[in-house]
Amino acid sequence: MHPLIEQIEREVKKVVVGQERMIEGLLIGLLCDGHILLEGVPGLAKTTTVNTLAKALGLAFKRIQFTPDLLPSDITGTQIYDPAQNRFKIKRGPIFTNLLLADEINRAPAKVQSALLEVMQERQVTIGEETFPIDPPFLVMATQNPIEQEGAYQLPEAQLDRFMMKIVVGYNSKEEELEIARRVASGAFEPVEPVLGKGELEELKEEVRQIHIDPEVEEYMVDLVFATREPERYGLKELAHYIEFGASPRASIDFFKATRALSFIRGKDHVTPLEIASIAKEILRHRIIMSYEAEAEGVKSDTIIDRVLEVVPIP
Repeated sequence: MHPLIEQIEREVKKVVVGQERMIEGLLIGLLCDGHILLEGVPGLAKTTTVNTLAKALGLAFKRIQFTPDLLPSDITGTQIYDPAQNRFKIKRGPIFTNLLLADEINRAPAKVQSALLEVMQERQVTIGEETFPIDPPFLVMATQNPIEQEGAYQLPEAQLDRFMMKIVVGYNSKEEELEIARRVASGAFEPVEPVLGKGELEELKEEVRQIHIDPEVEEYMVDLVFATREPERYGLKELAHYIEFGASPRASIDFFKATRALSFIRGKDHVTPLEIASIAKEILRHRIIMSYEAEAEGVKSDTIIDRVLEVVPIP
């Protein structure tokens, strides 16, 4: 593992116990400028992990608590009349930061979700008639509750597609939870120190871009995406009626980026099918639109991805 990545993980683990999968996914997002969606029930340290990561990186961090009464201007900012100068001026919203934590993002209605679409894709915000660029790095790290919970909405497909990865956060092990309880009860948390600046982060990103991907491995990733769109072509005819729409082209793009970053984190100089299999569900699960039959029978997108991984030939 790269020494700087080890330092970041060490700082995060001063506060966060376990949840290695979530920490690894957030690091991939940072190295790829990709937005990350974390899904899990409340109390699994999703918010704490993002906050701690921001401290370890020394980046500007802001948090928005999404609620049903939130307005788009609460996120982007608005025009305010200044009577002293007899003109309107711009009051920037919390979107102007490096790391934005959109907490419980699926508790706000669609109008608020649409306010994030421009900034997530274009890295710019339009307020009134003016457009303002967002200073890099800029990442949205959103948490959401399972849609089965009261007051949770389904995010629009267009917005889901803009998240590089969707990470499902599970409960800690018994040993980890015991350690959490002991730490909280005794207040035994070490202070988190910044170990990386913007310059060093850009250097790491450049190293990630140099990770080699063999043409056959590139084709394998695209085949996995196409198998979700054309399952019959890949011998998965039994899955066709479960899939309304397969993964978008952004899935292929994010596969290339994320597997490079994962290989870099793991200390490799090239991408192997092992990295692809490790990250396939996070890249694809939120991009496969399931049919009514799948919902009625309880078939999840993760089941589809497992079958795709079984059938598509590994190079």
